[in-house]
Amino acid sequence: MVPIECYLLLSALLFFIGVFGFVTRRNLIAMLISVELVLNAVDLNFAAVNRMLFPEQMEGFFFTLFSIGVSAAESAVAIAIIINVYRHFHSDQVNSIENMKL
Repeated sequence: MVPIECYLLLSALLFFIGVFGFVTRRNLIAMLISVELVLNAVDLNFAAVNRMLFPEQMEGFFFTLFSIGVSAAESAVAIAIIINVYRHFHSDQVNSIENMKL
């Protein structure tokens, strides 16, 4: 059996990679992927902590499934916004969106 510390270490690694990618990237798709990495880290924490604290119950897994559903909806909306930005500005860089400011 894999110890809980390995899951938490993997989750922390995913979280920090996601935050670093979101802060350093200027491409909208790369930023969306970074946000998804952060959400996957949260999902992994839900499942691991649930298994550690309440091994017979399933609340953490239900939270994880709900979070995956919210992530899918968020990704669909974000991709639709990115497509509209690309159609308007012919670029997927964050700097091109600054032109939308008044």
